[in-house]
Amino acid sequence: MQGAVFVLGFAWLEVMAVGLAFFIYARHAADGEWISIEGSRVVVEYETAGRRERAEFDRQWVRIEPIADDRSLIEVSGRGRSVEVGRFVRPEHRLILAQEIRRALRQA
Repeated sequence: MQGAVFVLGFAWLEVMAVGLAFFIYARHAADGEWISIEGSRVVVEYETAGRRERAEFDRQWVRIEPIADDRSLIEVSGRGRSVEVGRFVRPEHRLILAQEIRRALRQA
């Protein structure tokens, strides 16, 4: 019984640490990026830690380019505004993503 107080104290500390880890995970579980073409607009929406942002671009003036190299994030820009996408895509697949976005812009 003498050590029970210490065991219970550490058990509560461990439960609190696991709870904090679940809270941090849950905060970022719904993070994501969505790119859509709506008529003459390209809409980029992204959510990080519960904060959602939206950027719209004129389809005729939008540019899709890697920021530094083929494995870097992709910059969607147009008329003085830009957004970086591709955070949730493996670096070796970002070039393919940029090509797919460009192809969709030509076809739609």
